[in-house]
Amino acid sequence: MLVLDFINVGNGDAILVRQKEEGRRPFAMLVDCGHDNLIRDDHPQDLDPRSRRIYAGDFLKKEGVGYLDVLLITHFHRDHIGGLDRVLEAAGVGTLITTYLPPPGSAPLDPDGDNGLPKAARNVLRCVDLYAGALRAHPHRWEKAVCLQGDRTVTFQLTPELKMDVLCGEPALYPRQRQVYDAAFAGERNGYDLVHWGKSMNVSSLRQRLYYHGKEIVLGGDAYAHMWETETSTPCDILKIPHHASLSSTTRKLLHMLQPKTAVVTVAAGRPDERPHPYIISLIREFTQELYFTDAVDIPGLVEPHFHESVHLEIP
Repeated sequence: MLVLDFINVGNGDAILVRQKEEGRRPFAMLVDCGHDNLIRDDHPQDLDPRSRRIYAGDFLKKEGVGYLDVLLITHFHRDHIGGLDRVLEAAGVGTLITTYLPPPGSAPLDPDGDNGLPKAARNVLRCVDLYAGALRAHPHRWEKAVCLQGDRTVTFQLTPELKMDVLCGEPALYPRQRQVYDAAFAGERNGYDLVHWGKSMNVSSLRQRLYYHGKEIVLGGDAYAHMWETETSTPCDILKIPHHASLSSTTRKLLHMLQPKTAVVTVAAGRPDERPHPYIISLIREFTQELYFTDAVDIPGLVEPHFHESVHLEIP
């Protein structure tokens, strides 16, 4: 059985994939780690007392997952890597799949120090600093790393029954990412380069396609629809809607290609930036009636709130 938990981390993504077979050690993979805060500091609000948001690391502990065979990082925005420290506290990792590893012995970046950088540049530094800091703080909690070059689709046979394709964005993005981050760790503070790269981070997001017992699951990361609606994408059974169902996340063309039977939106309730966007939700419902939200999203006349720690799906 394949068990999927789209964890309610509030803002961000953290998706736990487990295969449980009788007589065999369970397989576990986590895709992204959620935010480092259950309430984003750039639009704070009081949580509904019924809220069941939970840190990804705490969810792993609650589920008794003390070891992840795979931890995959799609990209380095705070709502995808902010929870890495808690995850590594909760579970050891066999293989870390990523598109960037900090230089050995790299020091903290101090994004909030007196560096004269604009806010957007500081945010880029803060994100990669959170990622590097978590790896630095837990050097013995992960066994090996696979650093993808971003120039091709990479296939992993995770178990005899479970296969995963990891799909990249524009290949030129990943050398640029390494250049910008390596320069930051070398002490350079080029505000223009950091701001410009910050605008490309979502476009560099990895996507995954999982194959299990004839079923296909597509995890869209934060990749905007225009990046992959021109590719040959076959229909899938489950689709994690990209980029929190923002207006740029999905198009009719992409949904027509994917034809999802079930769709999941990873998003915090009450976001002030139209994520999820009502038009996108209406569009998704043209293709599937089985639509879930990780948090208790409330859009009058369109979505009623449901309070849960995760969207839990099972595939026999």
